[in-house]
Amino acid sequence: MRPSLLRSTILILTSSWLLLSCARRQPAAPPIVVETVRTPDSPTPIAAARDLADVMTSELKLTPAQTTQVRQILASTVAEVNAARQQFPAKSAPLTAALQRINTSSEKQLQQALGAATYQEFQRKKRQIQAQLQQRQR
Repeated sequence: MRPSLLRSTILILTSSWLLLSCARRQPAAPPIVVETVRTPDSPTPIAAARDLADVMTSELKLTPAQTTQVRQILASTVAEVNAARQQFPAKSAPLTAALQRINTSSEKQLQQALGAATYQEFQRKKRQIQAQLQQRQR
């Protein structure tokens, strides 16, 4: 092998080795964090209904049957609210009326599912349940 060819081969191998060893030592790029910002007219995630049902179950000591009913009621309520938000402009009178109708219907369904005593307890603990839900969603 000629000396010039030997030198160039060694140079290529050395530079390749240096590049590879440097590449291995580079720290991994930090993960990209995307933070979702919800606005008042953003669709409510269906997970919010599940989370609220979970908090209600623990706070009100609901039976499995009551928990199932509450989850169904809340999931239906979220779907109706999201549909109303798509149908009507934000902060409009028709949207407000639709949301009030949905809320009234949901409250009646919850009252039937929970029974009178548990529903009254729910009304007393509503702020505490809302605070726990907000903390869970952080």
